[in-house]
Amino acid sequence: MNFTRWSARLPPIPGTQRRAAARTELATAPDRRTDGSVPAARVERLADETTLVPAVDELPAREVLDRVPALVALLHGGDHRLAYLNDAYTTAFGARPLGEPARDALPELRELGLLPLLDQVLRSGRPRTLKSRKAPDGRSYTFTCTPVAEPGPGERGTGPGGAGVLVFATDVTDHAEAADRLRASERRQRETAVTLQRSLLPQVLEQPDDLRVAATYQPGGTEAAVGGDWYDVITLGGGRTALVIGDVMGRGVRAAAVMGQLRTAVRAYARMDLPPHEILQLLDGLAAEIDANQIATCVYAVHDPNEGRLVYSSAGHLPILVRDETGTVVRADEPTGPPLGTGGWMHASGSVPLTPGSTAVLYTDGLVERRDEDLDEGIAALERALAGATGTPQVVCDRLVRSAGVQADHDDDVAVLVLQHPARTGPDGELFRNAALELLGGVEAAPRARAFASGVLTSWRFPPELHDAGVLAASELVANSLQHGTPPMRLRLRRTDRRLIVEVTDGDDHLPRRRRAEPADESGRGIAIVATIAAHWGARRTPDGGKAVWCEFTLPPKRP
Repeated sequence: MNFTRWSARLPPIPGTQRRAAARTELATAPDRRTDGSVPAARVERLADETTLVPAVDELPAREVLDRVPALVALLHGGDHRLAYLNDAYTTAFGARPLGEPARDALPELRELGLLPLLDQVLRSGRPRTLKSRKAPDGRSYTFTCTPVAEPGPGERGTGPGGAGVLVFATDVTDHAEAADRLRASERRQRETAVTLQRSLLPQVLEQPDDLRVAATYQPGGTEAAVGGDWYDVITLGGGRTALVIGDVMGRGVRAAAVMGQLRTAVRAYARMDLPPHEILQLLDGLAAEIDANQIATCVYAVHDPNEGRLVYSSAGHLPILVRDETGTVVRADEPTGPPLGTGGWMHASGSVPLTPGSTAVLYTDGLVERRDEDLDEGIAALERALAGATGTPQVVCDRLVRSAGVQADHDDDVAVLVLQHPARTGPDGELFRNAALELLGGVEAAPRARAFASGVLTSWRFPPELHDAGVLAASELVANSLQHGTPPMRLRLRRTDRRLIVEVTDGDDHLPRRRRAEPADESGRGIAIVATIAAHWGARRTPDGGKAVWCEFTLPPKRP
C-alpha cells in the first residue's frame, strides 16, 4: 500500500498562509531605498526567519509520525486494514503485517474494545476518544480515533477517494496509577469513616418496657463521604424513655468524631432528666466548644407512658411524623430553633400525642431530600409511605427506606428511628397496669398510702418479698413528700412485664438527694432506705413546677 497517498494532511492554521505569504513577499521584494540609504533591519530579520522556518505543509508527515512518542496506526477501509504503524507502536507491541484487517493484525485493539469505535468514526466522520484503557503490555493509554480521507483523482496521488482512521494513543500510565492511588486512598478513608461511624452508633438499642423501637443506618454511596448521622434510645427510669436523632453538617472522619462526642454528651445530659429544650440548650453550648466550624441538627424527645404524649424539642431538624391507630399521619409542630453550635437561642419544647397503637418516625434529611425536589415534597412522600407501612418497627424502617429509593449508591447518609406504642389487650394487657392515689396531706396520708399500695400490689399478685418492698418504698416516698413537699401530692403505682415503678409527685421543685444520716438524726433516712431496697431511684422536675420522685423494682422472671 502506498503510504504517500495516506499522508496526514493537517488543516492550515488560521493566519499561517497569510504570514507565509507576507514572509515570501518580504524575501523577494527589491530593496526600496534612496541614494545612500540602508535596508530596514526589520525586513532583514523577517527575511532571515523565512529561510529558517519551513511551512507546515512542507513537513513530511511520515517523518513526523515516526518520531512522536505516542502510538500511531493508520487503518484503511471498512474492515480497517493496517496501512501504517509508527516506531513507538512497533516498540510497544511489535511489528505487524501491513494490509491485514485490524482484528487480525492488531489484536490489542480488539481486546480493548476499540474496533466498534473505529466503525463509529467511519460512519459519523467525527473523531472519538477512549480514555485511560489498560493495554496488554500493562500500560494505560488514551486512544483518539480521527477520520482521514484518501486523496481523490483531482488531488495529489492517484486512485479513487476513500476513508480511513488514524489511531493516536497517548501513554497515560503515570496519570492512571496516580488516579488509582487516589481512589484507593479515598476508599480507605471512607471505610475508616464508616467503621468509626458505625462503632459510635448504639450496637444494641435499649428496649423500653412500653415501646417497641428499631433503627437503621445507611451510609452514603462510594462517591459520597460519610456524614455524621446518629440516633439513640435512652431509658430514663420511672417508665420514661428519651429518643434522639441528629445530623452533623460535615463529611468524613471529623464529622463522625463530632457526632460521637455529641451522642455521648446527650446520654450524660439525659441522666439529669431535664426537659427536652434544656437538653438542647446544653448541647448548643457544647457543640460550639467541640468545633466552632461544625453545626448539627438534632431532635430530642421524651415519652412518658402515663401521659401518652411525646414531648420534644428540635434544633433545626426535620419534623417528627406520627401515625395514630386509625392510620392518620400527623406532622409534629416545629418549635424549632437553629442548629446546635450557632448559640444565642432559647429553645422551646412541644408535644404530640403518642397513644397506644401509634407509630412515630424520626429521620435525617438523607431520607427525604433530593436535588431535583422541594424538601416538603420529600416529607409529604414519607407521610404517604408511613400511612401504609404496617408491621414491626424494623419492618416499618425497611419499608420507609425502600419507598424513598435509598440504595447502596445513595448520595447522602440516612438514619431512621421508628418507635411504636403498642395497644395491649388480653393477657398481655394484664402485665401493664396503673393505679394512682391523690394525697391530701395530714397525719392520715401516710397510713392511707400504705394501705393503698398494699391492696394494689396484692391484687397484682406479687410475691411477698416484692409486695413488702413496694409498700415500704411507697411509705418512705410519701413521708418524704409530706415533710418536704407541698400539695398537690399523688402516689402512682405502675407495673410492666419487667418492673414495678413507685412514684410520688408534689408541688415543690426542690429535688431530694441521698445523704448519710447521723445516729442522732430523727430524719434523713427515707431516700437512703429507698436507694437500698430498690433497683433504681431518681427525681426530676415536672413541667408544672413540682417534682417527681420514683423508684423501680425488677420483677422475677416468669416461670415456664
